[in-house]
Amino acid sequence: MNCIIIDDEEMARAIIVQFISKNTDLIIKGEFSNALQAIKYLNQNDVDLIFLDIHMPDFTGFDFIQTIKNPPKVILITSDSNFAIEAFEYKCVVDYLVKPITEDRFQKSIQKANSYKINFNSNESAAVSEDNINEFYVNIDRRLIKIEIASVNIVEAKGDYIHIKTEGNNYIVHSTLKKIEDKLPKDLFLKVHRSFIINTKKIIDIEDNSVLIAKDVIPVSRANRPELMKRLNLL
Repeated sequence: MNCIIIDDEEMARAIIVQFISKNTDLIIKGEFSNALQAIKYLNQNDVDLIFLDIHMPDFTGFDFIQTIKNPPKVILITSDSNFAIEAFEYKCVVDYLVKPITEDRFQKSIQKANSYKINFNSNESAAVSEDNINEFYVNIDRRLIKIEIASVNIVEAKGDYIHIKTEGNNYIVHSTLKKIEDKLPKDLFLKVHRSFIINTKKIIDIEDNSVLIAKDVIPVSRANRPELMKRLNLL
């Protein structure tokens, strides 16, 4: 893959160059200390992958992505993990590397890039990746935690946070119910209440206007009940 590096820190670019030199799949076509230089280059040249710093003077990595029409695959690089949720709103984003980057983590990111397929169909809510279609990542205490989609039981909105309950763990994440709803497969998950999304395959019992999932009783609004009943395989 032809790639470029965009980072205002010379040392950070040097580290990425060193990692790339050990990977025969990657060819560096350019290094840029700011996004505007890179945009000029991309107006004349095509690349397959961009290593992009989020924090740059005057023009952030997110500004850059929004400026480029049909951007190639992007691996974001930053010293701040707080933008992880926002980062994966962009279809072109393959991975999110937090500085200092280890060589092992870098190589895993390249493996993702090799299998990542971008779908620019405006009707699609996210890019399609053969590796990560069954999972998503959440930012917990400056760590990115992988959650298997099939393991999610319930997602509950709590103010500016969401509470994700899985088969084995619970996670509190700074995000919105809408953002996570867009990432969950609609054939498996259903918003049954303004504050709850449920995995319909995990329903144990339904009574009146509530469902039982594991040990949680979840309210079902009158407006959402008809759709829930359609999802059920009733005798």
